[in-house]
Amino acid sequence: MRILEHKKENRRGRLGRERSRRLLPKPVEVGEEYDVDIRELSRRGDGVARIKGLVTFVPNTKPGDHLKVRITRVGRRFAEAKVVTETANE
Repeated sequence: MRILEHKKENRRGRLGRERSRRLLPKPVEVGEEYDVDIRELSRRGDGVARIKGLVTFVPNTKPGDHLKVRITRVGRRFAEAKVVTETANE
């Protein structure tokens, strides 16, 4: 009975969710550039923008900044970027 419960947990539980997350394609790739608006600050003090729904951290920025950024790292649930140029707010 214990073995059967363990198999059910693996089939429906944590392992199944982890597999499905890994198969989803990322909306951004390293080296791509985007125009973004910084909406908030992270706990570390980095600016936070969303690119196609993906949280993107941009160091040395603040809410209200409108920037062109280049993606430097893509993680499972977030990306990191650096500022390429600061653009004027329209």
